[in-house]
Amino acid sequence: MNELNQYLAETLKSLRKQQGWSLDQCARETGVSKAMLGQIERGESSPTVATLWKIAGGFHTSLSTFLEPVPAEGTVYRVADLLRRQPANDGMLVAPLFPYEPRFGFEMFELTLLPGYERISEPHETGVTEHVIVQGGTMELLLEGKWTPLSPGAAMRFDANREHGYRNPGTKSVVFYNLIHYPA
Repeated sequence: MNELNQYLAETLKSLRKQQGWSLDQCARETGVSKAMLGQIERGESSPTVATLWKIAGGFHTSLSTFLEPVPAEGTVYRVADLLRRQPANDGMLVAPLFPYEPRFGFEMFELTLLPGYERISEPHETGVTEHVIVQGGTMELLLEGKWTPLSPGAAMRFDANREHGYRNPGTKSVVFYNLIHYPA
């Protein structure tokens, strides 16, 4: 079992036990099948980012909760090249630059979309806001049923409690930063 799968398995088991949920209850709350949740807890599955979001939503927690522990307090130095990984074989690389901490109310990722990648994200909880800043390449962001092109240096903030999506229609990778703010 790789490190990411092991951390994910332990975190999911721990959160489920804290809630007092069976796998059946967890499946109802997250919308992820009992079989898939069991595979994740045993470290036998690398779920897609979309599946991780569903699990996070069911637990009313952040995505980064399932990727790595909160860094130590004080000054935090992070390098995307050392953090970047592909949680699943779905065309997105994720570097959790700043995992969620309640005292700050946000998490920040560097995300890389491989050529041709597209993901439609289900609505997040009410009050969740995303801030997207394109670093390299040209991507498209889906809001209100319309794809908007974003080139390097473009930034967009939006309420994430509605369907939204990200895609890379090009032939080169796109890198962008995504700061996700959660309500108190």
